[in-house]
Amino acid sequence: MLSAASAPMNATPTTLSVPAPATASRLANVGSSPVREILALTARPEVISFAGGLPAPELFDIEGIRAAYDRVLAENPQHALQYSTTEGDPDLRTAIAARLTARELPTDADDLLVTTGSQQALTLLTTALVEPGSVVLVEDPCYLAALQTFGFAGARVVPVPTDDQGILPEALEEIAAREKATLLYIVPTFQNPTGRTLPAERRHAVAEAAARHGFWIVEDDPYGELRYDGERVPSIAADPVAADRTVLLGSFSKVMAPGLRLGYLRAPAGLRRACVIAKQAADLHTSTIDQAAAARYLRDSDLDAHVAVMRAAYQERRDAMLEGLPAALPDGSRWNRPEGGMFIWVTLPAGHDATALLKTAVGHEVAYVPGAPFFCGEPDPGAMRLSFTTHSADEIREGLRRLAKSFVR
Repeated sequence: MLSAASAPMNATPTTLSVPAPATASRLANVGSSPVREILALTARPEVISFAGGLPAPELFDIEGIRAAYDRVLAENPQHALQYSTTEGDPDLRTAIAARLTARELPTDADDLLVTTGSQQALTLLTTALVEPGSVVLVEDPCYLAALQTFGFAGARVVPVPTDDQGILPEALEEIAAREKATLLYIVPTFQNPTGRTLPAERRHAVAEAAARHGFWIVEDDPYGELRYDGERVPSIAADPVAADRTVLLGSFSKVMAPGLRLGYLRAPAGLRRACVIAKQAADLHTSTIDQAAAARYLRDSDLDAHVAVMRAAYQERRDAMLEGLPAALPDGSRWNRPEGGMFIWVTLPAGHDATALLKTAVGHEVAYVPGAPFFCGEPDPGAMRLSFTTHSADEIREGLRRLAKSFVR
């Protein structure tokens, strides 16, 4: 036996290894986004994907955005590259306030908090409002990332039934009377995933229910400027009944560029201050240079004219998809005709499972998102979401021809 003195110089002492702590329990019931997983599976260029809600990259105003960054870096680089205030660039908040006011929602710069995408705005609100076990009401089906956010917070998410026009006021009233809800999350204009728009009278009913039962309304509006038909419907936040309890979320992702990761929230002062504190803990502030460039772009370029170009292109693509669906889908299928946004909601006839069919569709080099994951309540296996914004009208027609092959037995 070797003594300690005669042991080899490179001998490693034996140490009991204790496992590192597991991930937090709040992750246990929150899955990854099926949309993100499908996008990874269909990243091959030969696949025509109707899965992602992606703006058309060829429509980005690359020259205008590049010029805005150039001017910011040429004129005030020290400011643009420095730390900034949590609330956001004053020039950008002033420009956002002017755009909201022009849409008949009077807003001051101080009513706003700039966020790193509107997804962060939702996360900050959840941090500020939702305790573990808090009741959160959602439309059914609902935006997937919102369900993830509420799941992380440990909320008890309660679905509110919908029809082809959106959330059902009578169902909301019955559920709100039974549950002590903290907030209702709603996308009333060109909803994700269904593309539905909530009529004005239902919006007022939502506002009255919130006032009567004492819950917050989180009104998410990433698609509102992408209207192709019909008349604009006033925001819930513009309803005096709900003015003290409605938070409006907005984004530049769909009208300028998603890579900027610029969003905002408009909220009553007390809640907005709580979100500022939450943001300080999250990231201190949103990128200084990106905010400055966006503010400069809004000053030097005509975003409304650019959005008009996008609307014309997206309307043509929506119409191409609507025209091709009868031949692409099996008899008995139903779908809506959205007045704007990015999505068409399809329901296949009984006996068809959109999740099971996806593998076959990808084999034919076309993709979509099954509707089941969007449901918080009982899922509809025949539901599917189709996005029409990313591809040209001709590519959409070809994608639908490929989709039709998925239903051939």
